[in-house]
Amino acid sequence: MKAVILARLTSPAPATYPTADVRVPAGFPSPAQDYSATTLDLNEVLIHDRAATFILRVYGDSMVDAGISDGDEIIVDRSLEPHEGAIVVAALDGEFTVKRFRRSPDGQGWLLPENPAYPAIPISEYADFMIFGVVTRCLHHVG
Repeated sequence: MKAVILARLTSPAPATYPTADVRVPAGFPSPAQDYSATTLDLNEVLIHDRAATFILRVYGDSMVDAGISDGDEIIVDRSLEPHEGAIVVAALDGEFTVKRFRRSPDGQGWLLPENPAYPAIPISEYADFMIFGVVTRCLHHVG
């Protein structure tokens, strides 16, 4: 799964949108339920460190079992330290890829797809490799 940088978040302005303080059932709706309108700042919900945050569009299906589909946008934070099992954007031999990062007991690093149709990628000590950032959110298209 490849990734392309769409934007770096630079604007300090809040991204607020109206919300309804109401439960939205996926089953039978209750038309009698009261609700109150509030606002939600998407920057507060989605962004940890604005200066280190990027939005990337992903291409491919190697991460579908992690809920990341072809054409989705992901929010990537470069200020976070990648923990064992984190989904990361890595630069490998000059190309961005989105994979789960793991280390085996012998210290070997691996980039793991979340689709059994794709092989795990060992990180060679000779590879041109760096972790660009940690994926914190996926903006998944519906419909």
